[in-house]
Amino acid sequence: MIPTVPKKKLLTLSTISFGVIFLCYIFYQQIHSAEEFRKEALEASIPNVSVVSPTPPNPLETITLPGTVRAWYEAVIYAQVPGYVKMWYKDYGAEVKEGDVLARIKVPALDAEYAQAEADLDSQKAKYKLAAVTADRYLALRSSHAVSEQSISVAVADKNSEEAKLKSAEKNVDKYKARINFKTIVAPFNGVVIQRNINVGDYVTQEGNIDDSKTPSNLFTVADIHRMRLFVSVPGTFAYLLKPGLTAELTVQQFPNRKFVANFLTLSKGFDLNMRTVIAEFTIDNKDRSLWPGSYAQVTLTAPVKKDLLTIPSSSLVFDENGTQVATVTQDNKVHFKPITVNKIIDSIIEVRDGVSTNDRIVNNPSASLLEGDQVRVVEPRTGYTSKEEGSKLEPVASK
Repeated sequence: MIPTVPKKKLLTLSTISFGVIFLCYIFYQQIHSAEEFRKEALEASIPNVSVVSPTPPNPLETITLPGTVRAWYEAVIYAQVPGYVKMWYKDYGAEVKEGDVLARIKVPALDAEYAQAEADLDSQKAKYKLAAVTADRYLALRSSHAVSEQSISVAVADKNSEEAKLKSAEKNVDKYKARINFKTIVAPFNGVVIQRNINVGDYVTQEGNIDDSKTPSNLFTVADIHRMRLFVSVPGTFAYLLKPGLTAELTVQQFPNRKFVANFLTLSKGFDLNMRTVIAEFTIDNKDRSLWPGSYAQVTLTAPVKKDLLTIPSSSLVFDENGTQVATVTQDNKVHFKPITVNKIIDSIIEVRDGVSTNDRIVNNPSASLLEGDQVRVVEPRTGYTSKEEGSKLEPVASK
């Protein structure tokens, strides 16, 4: 016969068993949670990094810079004599030939001085003629001793004196003739009138036209635009591109959809001390007269570059007491710093001469806390949070 266990005792045993099981479960959960926490802490202690691989640069270097279009020749014309504008004959945009009359200036005082100079010349001619006749007569009478040698000497001296005065009077007339010619303003070469700053009746001086503000200005500006000059300030890092044979493409605001071609002519061979740029000069054929002097241009320069270079994002650089370095990730995902030699910086891209290879994995945006030999976890960066530049070949390397 099986002994019967009292219900109260059975309930007590069940409660104790459940309590033991529950305590074991709690103990197991605590051990498991501690292990999970330890793993999470260890996992969190390893920093996440995104990496990029060095890539060869584009075989062609292309930069866009502002430029200024100037005329092949440009003459700023002033008056050489003061007076009033009698008439102007060429307006803005007029095509002119060398010697064409642009304007005439009325100078009454100069006209009077010129007339006086001519009258003085006529008077001096008469005096010289009389002195010459007298000297010739005295010389003819020398053999007869009708006049003294003293009188002959005086007559010859008078003739020479009057001859010198005659030459002086002639030069004086020539001077006024030259000044009279300045009353006529002419074009210095074939071209186009791009400025006219005078009107009939304006008073002009050698310094220019005196306007209402009492500020002198030039009378005309004439430009030869059959060819044009393009001036571009090129940063020093791109000066090596400026060589014979280089061509440039440019656009101007008045023709945004048209591209003009410019050929390299020369450069200043000296840097601007403020901007650290060098002036490059190009020539542009302008047979259809489309380009105008003073136009602002967007200039694109394209030239081949060295093939022994690699490019990395500037955000991957590390600067410390050891110089310029990059943080690379080894095969076992540990940090190793490498010194590099920078060729030049182009916006957010760095050209590197040596120090890295295309097989290197370089940390992008490295933390200042990264140290040599640190363990890291390579992750793929979120979209929109990379240093990838449009047109470059810098791609993030995902974790394998």
